[in-house]
Amino acid sequence: MFDRLALHLFKQFVAFGTLSVTDGSGAVYQMTENRPGPKVAIKIANSRTLWRVVMKPDLVISEAFLSYWNKPRAARRNVAHHYDLTDQLFDSFLDPRRQYSCAYFESPDTPLDVAQNTKIARLAAKLSLRHGDAVLDIGCGWGGLATALCTCRENVHVTGITLSTGQLAYATKKAKADGLQHRLDFAHHDYRKQTGKFDKIVSVGMLEHVGPTNFKTYFRQIKRLLRQNGIAVVHSIGVHGRAVPVNRWLTKYIFPGGFLPSLDQMILATEHQGLKIIDLEIMRGHYAETLRHWRTNFHANISEIRKVYDERFVRMWDFYLLGCEYFFRTQQGMVFQLQLAHDQMAVPINRQYMCKLEAEFKEILCRKSPSGNERRSQK
Repeated sequence: MFDRLALHLFKQFVAFGTLSVTDGSGAVYQMTENRPGPKVAIKIANSRTLWRVVMKPDLVISEAFLSYWNKPRAARRNVAHHYDLTDQLFDSFLDPRRQYSCAYFESPDTPLDVAQNTKIARLAAKLSLRHGDAVLDIGCGWGGLATALCTCRENVHVTGITLSTGQLAYATKKAKADGLQHRLDFAHHDYRKQTGKFDKIVSVGMLEHVGPTNFKTYFRQIKRLLRQNGIAVVHSIGVHGRAVPVNRWLTKYIFPGGFLPSLDQMILATEHQGLKIIDLEIMRGHYAETLRHWRTNFHANISEIRKVYDERFVRMWDFYLLGCEYFFRTQQGMVFQLQLAHDQMAVPINRQYMCKLEAEFKEILCRKSPSGNERRSQK
């Protein structure tokens, strides 16, 4: 039988609706709040697990969800899967350009690939991308954004840097297959050691991995690498209020060392380096929709994923996608895009230029977007 004190503490986590907890003997404890909400039922095998949940809910609830389906001796082997992930996994839920970041939905029923093309078009518009621009992509992933920027304008040359050997190999191979190796230069390189001067700098989903002690260094590098009339755009997850490290479970299993910045941190970091913020956009709700699409795709391909990964890994990623969607749906986080420059007149003084360029770039990207079949044939 569960300890009454532990159950009393556990009840504090119930803010609305009804939670039914079944212990190892089959006894059921029902906890109901006055505020209406869903009815949820869980089973906790023993009091030790209950106390661990009470003490460290953000970590232990998810660990317990995973370990009910696997023996303890297999835990290390299963967790190691995350650091040796296959192309098949990412192809199962991402769009054809492999954008592993927040898309931009003009409506909830917008297809994922269109929403990702819209996101890229917005980035290209905020960069005021021109023919012949030299672009630096900090944290280039699999090269989808860099390739898309080359599609938007003629003679654009993109230098993409990443610390992932797998992403580097994929991006390099893809650039060659597309006949763009003369315009795309990918390298296994730390942003702090990057040299040269660039007309445009873009960084998507990288800042979350920089850490607060390196924010000044990060923006100092952008300032140093950006030409005097250049433009930089930084796209990142952020939090409302006080910045905090990533949830303990995500840190342990998904994103070691992750840190979600606040807007005031970003403003201070950029101002201290002498960069001017010439536009700031808060993308509200778009990441929740992105994660909903990713999880739908993940489940649609789950039988194929199970041919490569075991049940514990599948449940871990399912929990990760669902938990992150909840984080954004409950407005704990958002995505922001900072447009930065040395010269505040580097772009027109109204935002009409941005809307015009976005529409142009979106039309180009949707017309030339790779299909799912093309993506699979390039593995």
